[in-house]
Amino acid sequence: MSGDLGLFGGRDRPDVASAWKLYEDSERFNSAIGLYDTVRVNENFYIGKQWEGVRSNGLPTPQFNFLKRVVGFIVATITTDDVKVTASPLSAVPGADELVEPARIVNREFEAITERNNIPALLREFTRNAAVDGDGCLYSWWDPDMETGQAARGGIRTEVIENTRVRFGNPNDRHVQSQPWIIITRQSMIREVKLRAAENGMAGWDAICPDGEELATDPVKRCGDKVTELLLLWRDRDSGEIWAFETTRTCAIREPYSTGIRLYPICWLNWDYVPDCYHGQAMITGLIPNQIFVNKIWAAVMLSNQRGAFPKVIYDKTRIKNWDNRVGAAIGISGGDVNSVARNMDGTTVSPQIPRILELAVEMTEKCLGATSVALGDTKPDNTSAIIALQRAAATPSEMTKQNLYKSVEDLYRIYLEFMARAYGQRLVDMETPAELEETFAFIGREKPDEISLPFDFSRLRLHPMTLKLDVGASSYYSEIAAIQTLDNLLTGGHISALQYLERIPDGYIPARRALINEMKAAQAAPVEMPATGGGGPILQDIGKPEIPTGGGFPALQRKVLQTGTTERLV
Repeated sequence: MSGDLGLFGGRDRPDVASAWKLYEDSERFNSAIGLYDTVRVNENFYIGKQWEGVRSNGLPTPQFNFLKRVVGFIVATITTDDVKVTASPLSAVPGADELVEPARIVNREFEAITERNNIPALLREFTRNAAVDGDGCLYSWWDPDMETGQAARGGIRTEVIENTRVRFGNPNDRHVQSQPWIIITRQSMIREVKLRAAENGMAGWDAICPDGEELATDPVKRCGDKVTELLLLWRDRDSGEIWAFETTRTCAIREPYSTGIRLYPICWLNWDYVPDCYHGQAMITGLIPNQIFVNKIWAAVMLSNQRGAFPKVIYDKTRIKNWDNRVGAAIGISGGDVNSVARNMDGTTVSPQIPRILELAVEMTEKCLGATSVALGDTKPDNTSAIIALQRAAATPSEMTKQNLYKSVEDLYRIYLEFMARAYGQRLVDMETPAELEETFAFIGREKPDEISLPFDFSRLRLHPMTLKLDVGASSYYSEIAAIQTLDNLLTGGHISALQYLERIPDGYIPARRALINEMKAAQAAPVEMPATGGGGPILQDIGKPEIPTGGGFPALQRKVLQTGTTERLV
């Protein structure tokens, strides 16, 4: 590539100076759009610090944080369903039948990664950050030291990072994979950074020093033993792979290296899109004026009650020198009419319109966001169908955000698929036992198991980069229960056998289910032993004389039968 077309000061590989210049340019953009102030104010209002920086001068500072309730409801509505990601081969691709087993292996690995990284919890935090800060970000990386329980080591890690720590090379484009470069920052301990730089053989590692106040976006949270660390990611034009460079302002931590994957390991979610900007609009940003209005009105009501709501005593100072306010205390006066000495002045009352205005302000804010009283559970359900219909209607405003979340989840699992193809190598997985091993198990006197651990080369996924489709959707909490109830009904009605029932019931409901299935199959395959029909003895054995009742009826006949043991010539 020509020298003047490189990303980093005319070069294809960054150094400390060029990486830090990109960081400073992105800082100016974020400061110009007021990102840091917006995030700080939104976070304060969300957690309840709603009078931050306001001088009250002794006045009441009440807060009725309905913003947190609304945000919690909307985020819960979007993330309450378990998200299920399923890989399947495209039917239009030649040889798709050969990808059925690899797709099943990939799905099992998806489940393991989801459990290992606790993806549902990450998605809740991911969505919460988008609602409060404007953007949510998930960053995944390869951990070569992760234990896997077999010889092959390494696995995928995923974490949630704040939008103030992510910088896009093209700030006017919100799409991640089209970026020329991406920078992720973090505050790291000086000792940790120096150790890593020394282990990587970086010259000048001992010159790494703490950041100055000029780098502090929030000086209150800045510690003296921290340094800003940059992770610069870019796509190599020749190989298409994502490269990385780790550095500080004064010294590199690690030389540029290839991550081995072809996708940026970042998922980005805007709560609401802003034209020509990669940062989105937070849900809380437009609601803060409503929260301030409610807090100010309540402060005025409290102040009015403190000053004039309680009755006051007015007395004649010429007759009573000091007023004694003790309970049951006597007050003496010097002559005159007692009725003209003192009287009570009733307290002022607050207009009944004020509580109604406050109630309407909160109610209309919640209603505009879909958090109606029905959806929030504040209404007594009189009709089941009506309640369900109203709840579905209340969830409609957040449906677009939910679909954007599903798209981000699909992007996340495509990154996982990329890591599998590039870094997993050959690993042991549970696969369907090949038919070629049936004779082997018969020779050793064992029944062929349904599954067996065999090595699988995950690099095969690189040969079919576009032949796996990912389907993302909500997996209802009640789906397994409904499936079990259906199986129970089929078994009770005699439409399926017990073996078919066990083969289809989800895992975890019956202990040692697989062993029970194998035992039932072995019992069905065993030959049935029939009694001998000749030469070995009679087919029917003497089972004794039948009992004849001796109760009412014909007692003489019954006694005769018992004596002779037969009914011959008696009837």
